[in-house]
Amino acid sequence: MDVNQISEKGRLITENIGKVIIGRKQTIRFLLCTLLAGGNVLLEDVPGTGKTKLAKSLARSIDADFNRIQFTPDLLPSDITGINVYNHKENDFVLRKGPVFSNILLADEINRATPRTQAGLLECMEEHQVTIDGVRHELNQPFFVIATQNPIETSGTYPLPEAQLDRFMMKLSVGLPDKNEEMAIIDRFIDIDGENDPLSKLTSVVNKADVPAIKKGADAVFVHPLIREYIADIILATRSASGIVMGASPRASLCLLKSAKVYAALSGRDFCTPDDIKALAVPVLAHRLILAYGQQQSKGSIDKVKSILAEINAPTEDSIKARG
Repeated sequence: MDVNQISEKGRLITENIGKVIIGRKQTIRFLLCTLLAGGNVLLEDVPGTGKTKLAKSLARSIDADFNRIQFTPDLLPSDITGINVYNHKENDFVLRKGPVFSNILLADEINRATPRTQAGLLECMEEHQVTIDGVRHELNQPFFVIATQNPIETSGTYPLPEAQLDRFMMKLSVGLPDKNEEMAIIDRFIDIDGENDPLSKLTSVVNKADVPAIKKGADAVFVHPLIREYIADIILATRSASGIVMGASPRASLCLLKSAKVYAALSGRDFCTPDDIKALAVPVLAHRLILAYGQQQSKGSIDKVKSILAEINAPTEDSIKARG
């Protein structure tokens, strides 16, 4: 699949989700970019901003199987992955699959579960497989985890460990609407009975079987050596900048590279530009940084990434042409 076809399919999905979610085109694009790059996304926002509707809209737009898990302190890893149960008729153990056996999994309020349960998602997110009683089971493809958490409420929550955060390709925020968007939301969902709920009427515009072809097409996008060097410079800067205890990992540089390829393909280009890297640096890198004690983690990390981008000289078109 060439970049023009990828761009068109991306446009169709974005516009289809836009029938439900108002005014969040860039967030939708980042979400789509993460899916097509084979990653997972963490949505951090206050309640009521449309995180669940966004996840369901994406699933319906690509005709994907969708499951939702409400994370609670008493949730067990087996509630996510599944468990072998004894079948008396067959005189054998049979696997009762958990909700992880789907295409798009919404891990709602993931930080309300204990670290043990959170860790149950690590293998799924990284290797797209799950091991139950020593037996490895491949997950459905595509497989995409959308986890949500509330940044305000901390009572009864368990902060995600760094190993878990690093599994998320991007951390996004839906954000609150402005007045015009708020009015549009009210007008769109004014029907009290829900008969005209746009989500219930949403149909697929792309088949989930197209996702592997889109991934393969995006993987062919050219990344100039100077762009690759630019990525490396940004990653290294996160490891040496003042106020940062731990910078981005090699996984982060690969996530930035993969997402940049998809971002370029969705833009109809078969090559990456420095602007692609700049657009993706904050959602890909900020949540991976550990700041020194006393600094506000979320906003501070975003400011650090922006500061690094401002300090590092991006390759110019002339320098790229000169390098060949």
